[in-house]
Amino acid sequence: MYLEPQYSQLENLLKMPPNAHATIKGSPNYPNINGMVFFYQAADGVLLLVQVRGLPQGTEPCSSNVFGFHIHEGSSCTGNSEDPFANAGSHYNPHNCPHPAHAGDLPPLFGNHGFAFMAFVTDRFSVNEIIGRTVIIHSSPDDFTTQPSGNSGKKVACGQIMSNIS
Repeated sequence: MYLEPQYSQLENLLKMPPNAHATIKGSPNYPNINGMVFFYQAADGVLLLVQVRGLPQGTEPCSSNVFGFHIHEGSSCTGNSEDPFANAGSHYNPHNCPHPAHAGDLPPLFGNHGFAFMAFVTDRFSVNEIIGRTVIIHSSPDDFTTQPSGNSGKKVACGQIMSNIS
């Protein structure tokens, strides 16, 4: 009985358009990465739905194909030759928490033949708090320990979070 009301809330939420979205595009070194992140404001947090294609794949049998995934504080997916998404800034961290307790710390993406799909709920932010910020995919998995950002490697893809409400 406990799961029934939550399932019903989720089912109703997914019938509505998302409150915000981000279109993910790869850096010049990873032009095949593309995808979408949808943000749904719920009573108890934010539901994120993530779908990404074109992720790099390891060729060895035990390649991890796991990628760090974060909301960053910056408002632009621009940068320079060393870091094409330098203007995305650091992890979104309005409460100055240590990693991995930043509001922008998200679960990693697990690549499967270059594709990743994930759905999860977080109460670390509201949709309104992240509009205009950026979502970043990193080249390596987040180690959930190293300060300040989990040693998750280079930024390989970025998307700006845009409101769907006019």
